[in-house]
Formats: sequence, C-alpha cells, structure tokens
Amino acid sequence: MPAILEPPQKSFASATHRPRTFARRFLATTARFLVVLILGAMAGGGWYLAKKGFGRKWRGLVVEELHKHGVEASVRRLTLDPFRGLIAQDVRIYDYKDRENTIAEISRISLDVNYAALLQRQAFLNAIDIRNAQVTLPLPEGADPKSPHAQIKNLHAHIYFPPEQIYVSQADGIFCDIRISATGQLIKRNDYKPSRDVTPEEWQTRLAILQRSVSELSQFKFSERPQLQIKFSGDVGQLENARVEGTLQTGPWQRGNYQARNLTMTGEFADQTLSIRQCELQDDLGGFTASAIWRQPAGELQFQARSSLNLRTLLESVGLSRLVSDITFLAPPRFEISGSAKLGEGQPRWQAIGHAALDRFAYKGIPFLSANAEFSWDGERTMVRDIHVRHQSGELVGRLLDAPNDFRIDLASTIDANALRSLAPADTREFLNDWDWPHASNVQLSIRGPSAAAATWKGDGTLQLQRGRFRTIGFNSASASVHFGDGAVTYENFRVARDEGVATGTFVYDFAHHETRLSNVVSGLRPTEAIYWIDPKLLKVVTPYKFQKPPTITTSGVYQFRGGKNTRLEVNVDSSGEMDYVFLGKTLPFDRINAKLLLTDDRLQISELNGAIFSGTMRGSADLSLAKNDQRYRAAMTVDHVDFPKLTDLYFKYKTAVGLMNGRYEWTGIGSDARTMNGKGEVEVRNGDVFAIPLFGPLSDILNKIMPGVGYRVARKGNMSFTIKDGVIRTSDFRVDGGTFGMVGEGNAHFLDDKIDFDVRIDASGAGVVLTPLYKFFEYKAEGSLKKPDWHPKIF
Repeated sequence: MPAILEPPQKSFASATHRPRTFARRFLATTARFLVVLILGAMAGGGWYLAKKGFGRKWRGLVVEELHKHGVEASVRRLTLDPFRGLIAQDVRIYDYKDRENTIAEISRISLDVNYAALLQRQAFLNAIDIRNAQVTLPLPEGADPKSPHAQIKNLHAHIYFPPEQIYVSQADGIFCDIRISATGQLIKRNDYKPSRDVTPEEWQTRLAILQRSVSELSQFKFSERPQLQIKFSGDVGQLENARVEGTLQTGPWQRGNYQARNLTMTGEFADQTLSIRQCELQDDLGGFTASAIWRQPAGELQFQARSSLNLRTLLESVGLSRLVSDITFLAPPRFEISGSAKLGEGQPRWQAIGHAALDRFAYKGIPFLSANAEFSWDGERTMVRDIHVRHQSGELVGRLLDAPNDFRIDLASTIDANALRSLAPADTREFLNDWDWPHASNVQLSIRGPSAAAATWKGDGTLQLQRGRFRTIGFNSASASVHFGDGAVTYENFRVARDEGVATGTFVYDFAHHETRLSNVVSGLRPTEAIYWIDPKLLKVVTPYKFQKPPTITTSGVYQFRGGKNTRLEVNVDSSGEMDYVFLGKTLPFDRINAKLLLTDDRLQISELNGAIFSGTMRGSADLSLAKNDQRYRAAMTVDHVDFPKLTDLYFKYKTAVGLMNGRYEWTGIGSDARTMNGKGEVEVRNGDVFAIPLFGPLSDILNKIMPGVGYRVARKGNMSFTIKDGVIRTSDFRVDGGTFGMVGEGNAHFLDDKIDFDVRIDASGAGVVLTPLYKFFEYKAEGSLKKPDWHPKIF
C-alpha cells in the first residue's frame, strides 16, 4: 500500500536550542572582538612602548632597582622590545658613592624582569643583557673636548642578580683595540655600606690616568687583536679586598719605530696584594722578563727584571729618547735589576741593585768595545762600582757615588785621550781640541763635589802623556799632578820634555775667568815654540829674537784670553848662547843676553837688558805696544867697548878699520818702519881709523897731501851727538882727534834715501897749529850719494 505522508511534527528541542545558539554566536563574536581589541591594544601599546617608551615613573622603578643592586644609574628612555623585553637606553652609570662622578655611558641595556615581582613592588630585576653596546667614559676636567674618549666598543655582557649577588657570566668588549673578556661574581649584601669616599681630586686623578692610558694605547698598532682575560670575585662593599686574575697576550705590534714580536702578562690581585707573576716581551734583538709584588696595606713593592731589548728604539717610541740621545747601541744592551720600595705616604723609599753590560756601542760618536758596571740606588743615593769601559786604545775603570751634597768619582784611564775629547764640558772643549795624543796616556782622577753639576767639582789626580802635540807643537812626554775646581784646572809640578830641553813648573787653566796662571815655570825650550803654548798671538813678540841655543826662561804671572784685560806675565830670559836680532836691516849677533820682560794686555816692557856683542857689552830697555793697530815702541840702548871694525864691516862692509866704540841711543818708532824712528844719542870711537870709512875716504887723501902719512893714521878719538828723524841722521858736533890734525863737522845723512849733506873742516893741533890761519882753505862739503859722496872744497 502506498506510503502515507504525515505532516512533520514540531520538535520541542529545536525550539529551545535556537536562543542558545544566538547567545553563543554573540559571545563568540564578542570574544573575537575583544581578542582583536586586546591584540590591537597590545600591538599599539607595544608599538608605543617600543617607540615612545615608558614614562618617568617606570624609569624611576628601574633606576631604584639598579640602585638596590649596587648600580647608581640614570635612564633616559625605557622601551619594550618584542623579542628582548625591556630595553633601557642611554644609561649613565655613576660612582655609587658620589653621583657627581660619571663612570660610563651605555647605549642599550636589555632588562630581564620578573613582572609578578614588579607588580608586587618586590625586587624584579633578574638580569641585564648588553649586546653590541658602546660604553663611553668621561673626560677629566680641563681636557680638550676634542680628545678621544675612553670607550668600550661592541660590549656584550650578561649580568645576573641573584639575591645579594652580582654575577657576570660573560662580558666581552673592545677597549683601545684590545679585546677584553671578563667573568666573575660580586657579593652585594642588603646592608651594603660603601667604603671610604673618593675625593673629587682623587676622582679627577683617576680619570686623568685613564685618559693618559687611552692616549698611550692609541699609539700602538697591533697586527692581531690582543686578548685580555679577567676573572674576579669579591664584595661590593669591600672592593679593595676583591680577587682579580688577569692574562694579557698579544701578537706582533708596533709603536713608532719599535716593533715587538709578542707580549705576555699574567697577574693577580688578592688580599690587597698585586702580583705580576709573568711579564715577557720579545723583539727582534732580545727579550724582557719581569715580576713584581705590591702589598698595598704595607705599601711595599718588590720587583726584578732583566732586559736585552732594542732599548734605544723602545725609548724613542715612548718619548724618552733623551735618556739615550748620546748613545748608539750596535748590540742590545743587557740590564738586570731587582729591588724594593716603600710606597706609603711621603716620599717613596727605594732600594735597587743591578748590573749593566753593553757590547759595541758609541757614546757621543766615540766607539767603545764594551762597558759594564754594578749599580745600586736607594732613592737618594746612587752608587756605581766596578765600572769597566773598554776602547780599542785602552780601558777606563772607576766608581761613582751621587748622594745629597756628596758627589764622588774615582777613575783611571789608559784610553787614548784624543778619543775622549768630545766628552769634556763645553767650556773646556776648545782647550782640549788644541791637544793631540797619538800615543798612550795614563790619567788618574779623584773628583769630589756637592752635586753632579761639573761646575761644582773639585778633584786631584795625575797625568802622564807620551809623545804628543799641543797647538801643533810637539813634545816627547808630559806629566803633572792635576787639581781642579771652581772652574779651573791646575797642572802642578808639570814636566814637559822635548829634544832640546825640558820645561817645569805649575800652571792653572781657569775656564771660569778665561785666564792662564803660571807659577815659576822654568823652560829650556825654544821660545818661538814654547810661547805658542801660552798664546799663538804672542809669537810675533818673540819671533825677532833668534836664539841659537834655547835660553833659560822663567815665567810667572797671569795671561788672560777671550778679551781679558788683566794679563801680567813676568819673564826672565837668561841665554848663555848666541842670539841674533835684526836692527836697521842688519842682523846683530849677541854672544849672550839676559833681560826681564813684563807682558801686559797691550804692552811688552823689557828692562835690565844686558848682552855681549862684538867683544863689548850692551845694556838697554824697551817698551812696545801690543795693542791692535798700534805698533809704537820706545827703546834705549848703551854700548861699551864694541869692536868698531866688526860693526863697520856689518853695516859698511869695511874690513880694515880698528878701534872700540861706545855709544848711547834713545828712540821711538812704529813697527819696522825705519822712517818713523825718532831719537837722539851719542857715539864715540877710540883708536879707530875713522878716515878709512868709505864716507870719509876722500878726506884721508886730502889730509895725506897736506902732511904725508897723516891721512892714514889711526884717530885717537872720534865722537859726536846726533838725532834721527824721518830717516835723517843729524849732527852738529862731529869731531875726530887724529893727534896733529883733527876734523870737525856737521850735517845730515839721509840713510834711507842714500843722500848726504855734510860739512867738515880741518882742525889743527900739535905741530899742525902753524896752519891755523889757513884752516878755512880746508873746509869741505859732501853731497850726492851716501855710499859714494862727492867731497869738494867748500870755498871754491
């Protein structure tokens, strides 16, 4: 049968479910909207917090939290990072004890926060995370604002804050191109109290030291980045008792022209004691090793070091080249030193001993083979002993003490003195440059003084020299006892030997007063060479006196140089040998001579001059000007019983005259110019053939015709007084006494121009008196040449 369709029946359940479904949909839609709203609010809040940051209140909470953990800071911005959480930006870290002192500026710090604890007003900072931050340290006061700041770049650090602790799991950054890694733990108790406050002066001092370190480290160039690893532990309230270990390792590096292969340092600070266990530096020439311990409470320092580095280049690289500016090292110097110091309040008290050895070096251009010495120093006193300096020509040994108000040097040297002349003080170098010692010398000196300044030194010693030269004048040997002080060197009881004789005495070379003082200097040397040792300018004074045999010269007095005006030298000359002296163009040969000389700044006075010449004697004196552009002089001379034939032979080439001459002459002049001679004198010849002189030769023929034989007789006496001026000899009382006949006359002889104007007449005596009425017929006049005069009767 067909199915019967029944109308559907209304379900009660459907009717009751419809309102529930609507509610559910409404709730779901509302929930979705709220979620979206919350997410949007969160996104917007996150965007706001990421871009704009939290307000002052929240920043204050972070600052307060950092303060609880022992970090005094300020935060300029506090933002939210969706991946790293809270980010504190532009954080400034201050000294915990003095907020005025800024320690560092950090660009970004990530904060690990316990938000539940934050809402409950409890300690909420679990840790901070620093990634790729830049830490900038402040400049000291007064520093150039443009100076590079001390910075830690690329800082990565993770710091935990367990209860009452600060734990640095790892901190890594770059400071002055040095990678620094640090890890450690500090205790920060709730009842933390800071130790002694740091004064502003101390804080600025620390900043200045840090800035200086940055400046110095910036001058290093590293081929590989050095590594500094630090481990630490301690109590924030007692950082002075913290324990720190550090290790520094570098590869090759360069500073200036100095190149090093590597540097390794390890150290530890514990129980307020700093221990440098290892410090090793290597360069191309050698190495350096050192260790040290500093006990801070006691202020005690102990150290030891050994070096064979390229010292000169190293010192130049740190600006200390002045310490070795005069030294050139041809091999690395070797030094060993150990000692201790007391570094408490007041002046440090040092104690150090050591050894220095140098191979092949040059000092002020002087090459040496080696040098070594032992030394000690206590901060005030320096002692150097067992000094040995070797040169190719000899060796110097000595010792030195430099103490307050007490300076001593004892030395003995066999080194060639020529090699050491450049070591002399500047004011003595000119004097030493006049010496030449090609052979070995032996010098012993003992120097004393109140300080290391050479001007304050006094000393004694001995000097022995072999063959050498002084101012180009040679000597075979020289010796003396040496005393010096107050800017002067005294050579006492010196003895200088040459082939012709010796010189002895005492002389003082005074550099301070620029003078030489001589005392009882007795010389048997040639004057023209010995005077060169006093002053080459005096050579012109003694050159005219040519001794065939060195005279004995005794000298005392003062001779000043460099413009001094107090020269006064007293010289006694005693020569038993011959001496030649040029006078009026002819050489006078003295058989012996002695005189006293007084040499002053611009005058030479000769007195008590006595000599023997032409079998007679001569006495005289002179006063000569030595002033510049002034050659004036004054002289006087007296001769007795001089062999007249020898004198006429010298000046007139006449060899048959006989007789003895006496005379006196006083004159002035200028240099060697005979025309400036101006003087007066008297001359007398006894038992001489005056008529045989060429000048009067024709008269002898005239007299012989008057009375045969008379013209060739020897005159008993001939005399005249005369004056000399402008090259002319003038006389008005010429007289010759020949016994029966004589001759009187007057006139001028131009001895420089070879002219004569002379009148004579016959003067009868004895048997010739019968011709007196006729004497006017026997007046003659000489004219023309002085060498060949024209005699003719005056009245015809």
